[in-house]
Amino acid sequence: QVRLVESGGGLVQAGGSARLSCAASTTAFSFIAMGWYRQAPGKQRELVAHVTSAGTTYADSVKGRFTGSRDFAKNMVYLQMNSLKPEDTAVYYCNAERIDYDGREYEYWGQGTQVTVSL
Repeated sequence: QVRLVESGGGLVQAGGSARLSCAASTTAFSFIAMGWYRQAPGKQRELVAHVTSAGTTYADSVKGRFTGSRDFAKNMVYLQMNSLKPEDTAVYYCNAERIDYDGREYEYWGQGTQVTVSL
């Protein structure tokens, strides 16, 4: 099984910045996509950033503030978060997607890292 391990979460003041990193346990293949989701208390899990070789898409709520990027050689994905708001407080999850030669789809998840933005 592929493991995804996030790091970089913590307590941040509103208006501040943080950088999340996610490392996959293998470089034997490249994922078709890697990205970040988040889940706030009492809320549904939502897509934050979706990173592919064609580019990155973002949730409207983070567009212009967050930047997702990948290191394809290392199978890592990053999320630079600027101008953080209290409503950004959530558990952030790393995600990776793979399609094998038979067209079977696989999805992997990290354990999550807490980001708390204080007033």
